Amino acid sequence: MRAEYVEAVLDVVELIPAGRVLSYGDVAALLERGGPRQVGSVMSHHGSAVPWWRVIRAGGQPPSCHDAGALVHYREEATELRGDTGGGHPSWRVHMAAARWNPTETDFDRIDAIAARLHAAEGPLQPRPAEMSEPRGGLGA
Repeated sequence: MRAEYVEAVLDVVELIPAGRVLSYGDVAALLERGGPRQVGSVMSHHGSAVPWWRVIRAGGQPPSCHDAGALVHYREEATELRGDTGGGHPSWRVHMAAARWNPTETDFDRIDAIAARLHAAEGPLQPRPAEMSEPRGGLGA
């Protein structure tokens, strides 16, 4: 994964305020690059120095295998949660409708600057083909 993408993802994550979250896909959409899996890969390999618990799955589930650690942070930051956080088999998630971060215009200016640096480093997006190519032998031929 390119260093510029890693840096851009981590820069956006650092902007997410306490008590708020974004999904992996939200981060990718803000950067107009990659997707949830790419953002997840950055977070799993490089996210320990940023507030990693603020980037979650779209359904509100905390990062895989980090639910106990994330729950501590969510409680400290008063992040809206749903479900049972106690007991032997807790079943909870972040309340996405209440906790999803809605950036202000100033925040969007910062995000746009991060995305612009990334786009300048990576170059323009390559256009996708309008339709699939014709099979050449072997596929039903």
